[in-house]
Amino acid sequence: MSITLTPVAHQRVQRFVAETGALGLRFGVTRTGCSGWGHVADLAKVQGEDDTVFEDQGVRIYVNADSLALVDGTEIDFGKQGLGETFLFRNPNATAECGCGESFTTQVELA
Repeated sequence: MSITLTPVAHQRVQRFVAETGALGLRFGVTRTGCSGWGHVADLAKVQGEDDTVFEDQGVRIYVNADSLALVDGTEIDFGKQGLGETFLFRNPNATAECGCGESFTTQVELA
């Protein structure tokens, strides 16, 4: 199991963590959009009891148990999308995306 950061994403997350005193990056999914799942990235302020913690280049990435099967193997990048900058996700579990790219479908079934 792994979650990795590209060098650009690592630099951005490391800066956010240093500025805020957060533990690291919280990464997971939420039900959203027309395809079912959307990636969620935020600063981790606490470690949950069911979190799996990955470390990449000294940055900790916290993933809750409900999200783990859907995001395992994801590479997180950071770059331009449209007129703004955002985190970008290369998730090997995504089997399809909606037309706008905001949500994805996976073959993993959650209870």
